[in-house]
Amino acid sequence: MFSREQLERYSRHFVLREIGVAGQKKLLDAKVLVSGAGALGSPALLYLAAAGIGCLGIADFDTVDRSNLQRQIIHNQSRLGQSKALSAAATIHELNSDVHTEPFADTVTPENIGSLIAGYDFVVDATDSLESKLMINDACVLGKKAFVHAGAARFDGQVMTYVPGRGPCLRCLLGRDIPHQEGNQCALYGVLGAATGVLGSVEAMEAVKYLLDVGDLLCGRVLFLRGLEMRISVARLERDPACDLCGDTPSIRTLADRAEDYRFDRCATAGGEAGE
Repeated sequence: MFSREQLERYSRHFVLREIGVAGQKKLLDAKVLVSGAGALGSPALLYLAAAGIGCLGIADFDTVDRSNLQRQIIHNQSRLGQSKALSAAATIHELNSDVHTEPFADTVTPENIGSLIAGYDFVVDATDSLESKLMINDACVLGKKAFVHAGAARFDGQVMTYVPGRGPCLRCLLGRDIPHQEGNQCALYGVLGAATGVLGSVEAMEAVKYLLDVGDLLCGRVLFLRGLEMRISVARLERDPACDLCGDTPSIRTLADRAEDYRFDRCATAGGEAGE
């Protein structure tokens, strides 16, 4: 079943009773889409690739900029100006040849996101704007697709996971009065790369746990990181019966019902930083 190289590569997984031989086979057969190949997407992609996720979709329309390198560790200075999706794919190929990559270097829009996520077992939201996050949330809920959300700013951030029929969505966390973002939050307020590394790694762990059906997911719970105090807390989050998307009488039945929430002219949308 496994080659000699794979037996050596995944030897630390084989001894974990939660993974073992059967679990590693599941990971090699799995398909995960990571939307955003930047600060959050970098650690998520690297750890998913190292874990042997058989197929990684990488969605990011942006190109590598020198200012990205402070936190977007999947890229390097020899790739300045290159597509982030293609740069990330190149790094993954060097890390683990078991992994097939599917770079998507176009903008993810309400028109194409449904077909994009349909072919994957799990979605990782590693995007950089509230608009993008709402679009991923809404598309996954409507498409009954499990996903993990993360956001970061300065030294802080949060992570939560949505599983169809099992818990609240991102709109339940944000409430009905969704804030408007002015400009690129990362450029305005800054972000510590190590903070996004922690949060992106948690996203990768949630993806692996979901694929293996082990442990307790952050479903109905939100993990908060406060980096300066080095405080991590987990709070309960209940599904909002009045939620426009996953509530008892939803008003959002297609992405067209809330198109104004995904207007990319409201906030910068360079892939990879979740409002960081």
